[in-house]
Amino acid sequence: MTTIDAEISRGLAPDGVLRASINLGNPVLAQGSPEEPGGVTVELAREVAARLGVPVRFLCFDAARKSYAAMAEGRADLCFLAVDPDREEEVAFSAPYVHIEGAYAVPVESSFVAAADVDQDGVRIGVKKGSAYDLYLSRALRYAAVVRGDEGVDVFHAEGLEAAAGIRQPLAAHVDRHDGLRLLEPAFMTIRQAMGTPKERGPKAARFLSELVGELVASGFVADALRRSGQDPALAAPVAAV
Repeated sequence: MTTIDAEISRGLAPDGVLRASINLGNPVLAQGSPEEPGGVTVELAREVAARLGVPVRFLCFDAARKSYAAMAEGRADLCFLAVDPDREEEVAFSAPYVHIEGAYAVPVESSFVAAADVDQDGVRIGVKKGSAYDLYLSRALRYAAVVRGDEGVDVFHAEGLEAAAGIRQPLAAHVDRHDGLRLLEPAFMTIRQAMGTPKERGPKAARFLSELVGELVASGFVADALRRSGQDPALAAPVAAV
């Protein structure tokens, strides 16, 4: 078990309560309501609080950008976000606890065969504003353009775009409900989900989170939490990655 000292406790819960920012907009990682959240991130937050010996308070949001803002503005002590260079300016991330994928959905009549085909002039891709795949595609695309909305699939349908980007599991479920869509393979990115805390909380706090994630992945805690919330336990990060 990771050793806790006073500096770590002060860094992660300076007010004696661990304030955990939860993104209910990612159904792989969190489910339920703001009053009764559940899922792997909620279980991880409770475990961090238990190790620190403090209560946990959940701050729930419907988008990653809002969860990040709570962290950046000092309203949260702990976040659960995809590791991204833009976010790393403010957040010290742990090793990943889950790997998920970013994928594209396109109309069945689309000429695109593989994910790499999407990056062409005139192609517009619907994304959820501020999501990990929005940040990634905004840097990586050379020719196609991102179109941001509250949900990538919503702006895709509303504006008749050429593709929608999203997390594989909810995007695949959306495709299953709409006969006129199909998924492109392979995924265009691997999204490394990690715990994070503000950088100013100090290196000991960040190191504690990484060591704890390593322990919880290796012990099967993360896989079991995914299973309990109805998600694929194989999404747990490989032990070698932590």
